[in-house]
Amino acid sequence: MLFNSFIFFIFLLVILPIFYILPNKRTKNLFLLIASYFFYGYWDWRFCILLAVTTLTVFFIGIKLSVTSEKQKRRNLLIISLIVNLGILGIFKYFNFFISSFSMLSNKFGVSLDYLHLNIILPVGISFYTFQALSYVMDIYRGKLEPTKNFIDFALFVSFFPQLVAGPIERASNLLPQLFVKLKPTRKQIQQGIVLIITGLFRKVMIGDTAGRIVDQIFAEPNLYMSFELICGLVLFSIQIYADFSGYSRIARGTAKLLGVELMKNFEQPYLSRNITEFWHRWHISLSTWLKDYLYISLGGNRKGNTRTYLNLMITMLLGGLWHGASWNFVLWGGLHGIYLSIHKFILNGKKTTIRYEYKGFLSTVSFIFSILITNILVLFAWLFFRAKDSLTISIFFDRMIHWKPSELSPRFLIITVSFVCISLLLDLLEYFTKSHTYILNIPSKYVSAGVLTALLIITFAFMFQSDPLPFVYFQF
Repeated sequence: MLFNSFIFFIFLLVILPIFYILPNKRTKNLFLLIASYFFYGYWDWRFCILLAVTTLTVFFIGIKLSVTSEKQKRRNLLIISLIVNLGILGIFKYFNFFISSFSMLSNKFGVSLDYLHLNIILPVGISFYTFQALSYVMDIYRGKLEPTKNFIDFALFVSFFPQLVAGPIERASNLLPQLFVKLKPTRKQIQQGIVLIITGLFRKVMIGDTAGRIVDQIFAEPNLYMSFELICGLVLFSIQIYADFSGYSRIARGTAKLLGVELMKNFEQPYLSRNITEFWHRWHISLSTWLKDYLYISLGGNRKGNTRTYLNLMITMLLGGLWHGASWNFVLWGGLHGIYLSIHKFILNGKKTTIRYEYKGFLSTVSFIFSILITNILVLFAWLFFRAKDSLTISIFFDRMIHWKPSELSPRFLIITVSFVCISLLLDLLEYFTKSHTYILNIPSKYVSAGVLTALLIITFAFMFQSDPLPFVYFQF
């Protein structure tokens, strides 16, 4: 069930009134659990089986960990949890990828492994809910969290439908305590929820989808486009993936607020970052913090010398790239960001980096803008490896950049690209300087704010009526 589809809003119109009139915490959570499984099973009911297996495994291992004090037994329980959940993720997401990779090598020796390929459908959101469930077990193992013995509450934590299929990847320490009490949204939460849903839908449909249709055409046959057109296509993809994913995150947070639940922010104007470290503080925040807390620190973090720190960064980002998809292009993308982060850490040499601009005169503003441009160029270059599905596409891009080929259509592509960049930049600047994703509520006149939201919703719905909804980019991850 797509957030950018009318069936989702019908779904909300059905469940919200029922949720509001249910009398107590137990019935509300049970109802939300059923609704979440219906939401997830709308794609394919068989996906619910895997979700249930993850939930049951983690729930019972969490309880067992709390009553086991022997180190080896606790370690064995953690290993079992990792094997079961990462095993499911590995089979459904990575099995064919690794078989294909080994097949390329074995074919050179006359050995075919094609018969080992499985006809597997990738379950939507499996990477997200697997990581969320594993963070629960690892927090209990580290002694940072007490397990819940209420299965309904825990099952809802794993399957909570607003963030089930594309995050944010919530921590149990944030989400579970909210599910322990009767969910009752405040008036402020309802207002903020409506704003986040409407603005998120606008970002996804009017910016992400419209830019995405151009991007899909360019990357489908890159050989048909000249140098400047390919650059525009890459810039538009950077706009698409940001509008698409941040739009989803806003709708998720907004929907959760309507249910009385606060989810973490997943994006904080990442393209206004002055360096690559700041970018990862602002981009896909729930994943970057998960990788830091459960992978980078587990590898030793920066506690074992500079060489080991850079190695840990590379391993973390390579695996982070692989998390995004079963393809070497994602590994290359992650590797590039690992190199970026290592170089920046070397330059910092232990110094802290701030993540918010403070005006200190004209030169500081020029430096701020220049740093943003450099950071975006690096990020944009890496996006090529993320979006390209094969090495031929990458080689065409490099060839057109080295051997520049002009085009009569360049002015048209420039206008389109600049338009998307300006709209996205305007929205981000409003959030950046107001320090709020719901700044529309700060408009003094309630009639004006209501009018702005109504206009955005009408424009978005009118576009949705005329075109089929595009899946969210991160659904494939």
